[in-house]
Amino acid sequence: MGILPGLSAAERAHAAWLAGHRPDLAARYTTALPGARATVLAKLWGAMVREELPGRTAAAPDRVTINGHEVRGSAAAAQPFAAVAPQFSLSGNVMPHAVAATLWPERPAFAAELDESVANLALARAADPHRPVDPDSLVAAEQSVADGHPLHPCCRTRTGMDTADQLAYAPEHRPVVRLAVVEVPAGRWHGTLPPILPVHPWQWHRLREEFPWLRDTGRRLPARPLMSLRTFATADGHVKTSVDVRMTSAVRGVSAAAVHNGPVLSARLERLLRGTPIAVLAEPGAGSVLVDGAPYRGLAVVRRHAPTLGPDERALPFAALTAGRPSAAELVHAGYGGDPHAFLGHLAGLALPTLLRLLERGIGLEAHGQNLLLVVAHHRAARLLYRDLGGVRVHGPDAAGLTGDIPTDDPDAPAVKLLASFVSTVLAELVTHLARRFGTDPDGLWRTVLAAVPRDTPRRDVLLRPTLPLKALTAMRLHDTVEDIWTPLPNPMAR
Repeated sequence: MGILPGLSAAERAHAAWLAGHRPDLAARYTTALPGARATVLAKLWGAMVREELPGRTAAAPDRVTINGHEVRGSAAAAQPFAAVAPQFSLSGNVMPHAVAATLWPERPAFAAELDESVANLALARAADPHRPVDPDSLVAAEQSVADGHPLHPCCRTRTGMDTADQLAYAPEHRPVVRLAVVEVPAGRWHGTLPPILPVHPWQWHRLREEFPWLRDTGRRLPARPLMSLRTFATADGHVKTSVDVRMTSAVRGVSAAAVHNGPVLSARLERLLRGTPIAVLAEPGAGSVLVDGAPYRGLAVVRRHAPTLGPDERALPFAALTAGRPSAAELVHAGYGGDPHAFLGHLAGLALPTLLRLLERGIGLEAHGQNLLLVVAHHRAARLLYRDLGGVRVHGPDAAGLTGDIPTDDPDAPAVKLLASFVSTVLAELVTHLARRFGTDPDGLWRTVLAAVPRDTPRRDVLLRPTLPLKALTAMRLHDTVEDIWTPLPNPMAR
């Protein structure tokens, strides 16, 4: 079969490789392209309307002006978590990279990342991730989330990885990845783990000649990628590795702060969360290769506990509730008699009182859909698990001994982090999903969320602020920064 005309550079590269190596995926990939373009374009459109992007001089719900170009689109499609048809366009253009190239010609890398995001998203959807081998496992639930970040137009960008790499390493393709086990000289090792480093094979292939003093033991550690391509489930728990690949907005190394903070903050959170419905998946150890005397983020590892589950329990990331399996709608029917209010109220009651009590201590968890896990028993929410400590913000005495971005002098930073992740993202996406699936009034669902939090809960007031922060991900990418930029959204609980 020939390659179809009208494909972008990234789309064409995938199509050509599939035609020669995976013809079983080629047709499904081509079929998935219009929907992938529409999904990425809608996420870009939402950012154009919501965020203060470079060159934006005017914005209305259905039109924006950026660098002298007026762009028109559907007001409904600009809403967070909007569902759009494959024919969705902006001013007649269906190609996200072409829109970006017109609006920001001085930022060709961003246009290329959007192109790559579309191509990788279509490849992810072509792989049919909704048929996991083991439907009851955490790994299967994580790998069922094909679309990546729910708001970032670079939701499937993995700059530096080609088609073969996507199929070999990306979680939605359900591979078993064999991590290289590398021995590090004791004098060139920093951390709390023995100087044995599991290395992602993509990373090891690129760095092994640069560091000849690292010894490949020849052993390989079978591992299955979780939602994040560089984090794996192994027989001994979960492992976060370094991969010098740009995914969404950042290159995914492991910082010196992450190596230091994981064990310290894990112990602190374990103590504070004891007896609550939320537990932390602790990071008992971490380590990094030293290069020129300093920890090197490209060769580092964090060990994390895997969930400990009862015989009738299963765990899944919150992201799977709206974008994977089992979905929130399935749980509503199976465990809550078809009542979305009962389901959402139960979830909010499990999560928010404890999260707000942590906030009272100056600790804000970045409880977004990848970091927060739901434990389900008999189709009902039982408890929550929190993982990945790098996004936590701590103000006050509990910041003692922590380094990097986690300790903050801004007393409101923990609240902003919590609201942006759990309320503006997780709960807002659940409300949108449930309203769409059950024909339920979104405002009524938000009232259910607020009613689930007792009035005497510490810091309940933050839920009633007139606006809620949302991370301005496209603005961050266009400004080429990993520093948080926030955009305010009207708070439906403050009405």
